[in-house]
Amino acid sequence: MSPSPVQPPPPVSVVGIGADGWSGLSGGAREALREAEVVIGGARQLDLLPPECAGVRVAWPSPLRPAVPRLLAEHRERRIAVLASGDPMFYGIGRALAEELGPESLRVLPHPSSVSYACARLGWPLEDTEVVTLVGRPASRLAVALHEGRRLLALSADASTPATVAALLTAHGFGPSRMRVLEQLGSEAEAYVEGVAESWAHAPGDGLNVIAIDCRASQDALRLGAVPGLPDEAYEHDGQLTKRHIRAATLGALAPAPGELLWDVGGGSGSIAIEWMRTHASCRAVSVERDPARAARIARNADRLGAPGLKVVTGPAPSSLSELSELSELDVPDAVFIGGGLTAPGLLDACWEALRPGGRLVANTVTLESEALLAERYRAYGGELTRLAVAHAVPVGGFTGWRQAMPVTQWSVRKPSPPASLPVPGDRT
Repeated sequence: MSPSPVQPPPPVSVVGIGADGWSGLSGGAREALREAEVVIGGARQLDLLPPECAGVRVAWPSPLRPAVPRLLAEHRERRIAVLASGDPMFYGIGRALAEELGPESLRVLPHPSSVSYACARLGWPLEDTEVVTLVGRPASRLAVALHEGRRLLALSADASTPATVAALLTAHGFGPSRMRVLEQLGSEAEAYVEGVAESWAHAPGDGLNVIAIDCRASQDALRLGAVPGLPDEAYEHDGQLTKRHIRAATLGALAPAPGELLWDVGGGSGSIAIEWMRTHASCRAVSVERDPARAARIARNADRLGAPGLKVVTGPAPSSLSELSELSELDVPDAVFIGGGLTAPGLLDACWEALRPGGRLVANTVTLESEALLAERYRAYGGELTRLAVAHAVPVGGFTGWRQAMPVTQWSVRKPSPPASLPVPGDRT
């Protein structure tokens, strides 16, 4: 007699719940919670359930993410319901559960998110409203979204977030922006306060809040566009800075795309890595800089310009590149930029070896020695070799003339697939 097939565990019900609690849930969501033998959620969410939900209640510990596999495994043979705030798949626990169990093992029952409620109260079209979450993330990531006339919703970490946001807006030249803090959206206790960022004086209110921002720049605010080539004065630097026009051309050659990872070798002031990350919220970068003072400066620039997720590794290349490979969360780079140290033995080969097949390598130099190296690699391997020259108009007595900046030689190349070794200079085989 053949053994009975093993039955898969029941799907995990992921139930979105709002500040209105039990009364705001659909019939299907209530049924899932009544039938659950184990209900996992935040303490605040668990307190919203009535006694008829008789399952064992388990509060998420802190930090939450590392505890997900353990708690699911502990109760996997029982009927599990997980409570989420609002829509579980919108900056919610649904993502972690899908990654852990697979989407086919979930039954997601969403509730309107706080963003949907906020747009409904404000009369803002949801599709035209940018959302930035500050829950468990630095408030400085809001900086990249600041543009005149834009409407933003910031998801608060707690009651102190509105004051933090007001200070950030003011520091970035957006002090005249109108702020509205909407609390307990969807509940009977729903309320809001409003004011202007530069004169924000409201005391901390309810921790469950969303901040609506009408972006207004002051007259003297430094304009930071949405494409690479930020003004040089946006950066703190000691002269080691890829200048604006060269930077724009370099980012064009690197061609960032959502979700991709850049290694910026010889970071200087971090401008290439920072503007790579500013192109899309999911872009990642790591900057390698041997000088500790410059490495600290890169971190400050990244925080101020809305790329606090930039990882900075202090150490010489190529020896420090092995540290990057050991950081599993960084994965294999999609692009590598070499802005300094090209003549260091083994650097170019190490970067090429680390690059994924199909990835891009871009190297800039102003010295004859490094230029000769790039020319050899170009002859052996192809790609594009470009001379970038920029001149600026300056006063010449009572007239105006051109002042030429040092020309930059740039080599850009795509790593073929399947992977190939980088040829020895002069080898045409």
